[in-house]
Amino acid sequence: MTEFDIQNAGAFDPFAESNAEDSGAGSKEYVHVRVQQRNGRKSLTTVQGLKKTFNYNKILKDLKKDFCCNGTVVEDPELGQVIQLQGDQRKNVSDFLVQAGVVKKDLIKIHGF
Repeated sequence: MTEFDIQNAGAFDPFAESNAEDSGAGSKEYVHVRVQQRNGRKSLTTVQGLKKTFNYNKILKDLKKDFCCNGTVVEDPELGQVIQLQGDQRKNVSDFLVQAGVVKKDLIKIHGF
């Protein structure tokens, strides 16, 4: 066996960091902003991970008014309360959350295509 073979024996897992974040092992709690494709050109933006101390309905009301879209708050048994908005509002939502002082910019994770 050569030295090169020994170095390759310990395989690198590129998803190890993302799996650790999903399990809640990290000390930071991220706000996840995702987009989901519905049918055709329709899409749905979801916001998950806000602190439970915030009033989700008031945040939703401001988001709907600022972005001229419809939305709802959905109760998920595993994820808690999730805000859903019509359309691809990822950039708008992240800017709104930072300007309103709800969350810091480095704690927002934007997912999607």
